[in-house]
Amino acid sequence: MTAVESSRPTYAGLPGRSLLRFGPVSVQVRRRALLVATVTTVLLAAAVVLSLSLGTPYVAPADVLRSLSGAGTPYDLVVRDLRLPRIVLAATAGAAFGIAGTLIQSVARNPLASPDVIGITQGAGLAATVAITTGAAAVLVAPAALVGGLAAALLLLVLGARHGLAAQRFVLAGVAVAFALRALTEVVMLSADPIDGLRAQIWLIGTLAGRGWSETLWIALTLVVLLPVLAWAGWALNGTALDDDTARGIGLRPGARRLGLAATGVVLAATVTAQVGAVDFVALVAPQVARRLVRAERPPLVCAALVGALLLVLADLAGRRIFAPTQLPAGVLTAAIGGPYLMFLLVRRRRRSA
Repeated sequence: MTAVESSRPTYAGLPGRSLLRFGPVSVQVRRRALLVATVTTVLLAAAVVLSLSLGTPYVAPADVLRSLSGAGTPYDLVVRDLRLPRIVLAATAGAAFGIAGTLIQSVARNPLASPDVIGITQGAGLAATVAITTGAAAVLVAPAALVGGLAAALLLLVLGARHGLAAQRFVLAGVAVAFALRALTEVVMLSADPIDGLRAQIWLIGTLAGRGWSETLWIALTLVVLLPVLAWAGWALNGTALDDDTARGIGLRPGARRLGLAATGVVLAATVTAQVGAVDFVALVAPQVARRLVRAERPPLVCAALVGALLLVLADLAGRRIFAPTQLPAGVLTAAIGGPYLMFLLVRRRRRSA
């Protein structure tokens, strides 16, 4: 060992973590989180290939891989033009839902908090229903849903931020907003033309049918624009579990930090909902599954995103194949999974509080 090498400071490392160096930059990574991210990525890739294979016609996985590589097969039209856009949209939307759910649940310090529980999805749904039932052009439905989701989020932040986004107040305000917006949506649907009401109902269920690259592009652009903020959020989540006095004692600004994390989460959730409709429970379930796999108080955003992507790809595949040739919207399948899981969370919290 040279004199220069021996003079370098050594890094003992924290238990369960590894230090990764990229030139002058070094990052601590939980080894279990890295394992979970690797395994989930492999499962997601397998789910994508399976989803591209199953259907009419059936395409062998080897032909799917050859088609994706550009080698040229008789199934290029089916794989690359018909199925791939929908599956990529499912993966992108699921990842965004997973990130949004993690941010909102961390701010609220409540596993029950998700965009579809605290009113953001309902705000988007109300605005989309108004746009559909008033005869607005189809291209205006998604922007209207985005505005509705952001408006609901703004109302929620105003109601919840009066006392520093206190956990219980934030969630209760969100539940109240969600019930009010859902009731308004039903009033609008009942007073509209039956055909328009049915179209709005289909949008509210949440489906990926007939959607693809254009919706994926909007979600991907949002993720790219928010990437610096998400990088900050991954670090800032570490301070959300501290009480306000402790956080201020170590130089943090807990109110501003929670507001920034919550705003990022609701913008992301509103954007995704505007593109794919009200696909419920992915944002609720994905962070909790990732947290249990990682065995940490808060899941890394990458793990939550991968779990969310895997859930929505599998839900879309199940919706297409279980009752084929009839196709069920992905939102129906996620609700079938999320409903019992929500009951499990409620029962578990009740037992803990007893």
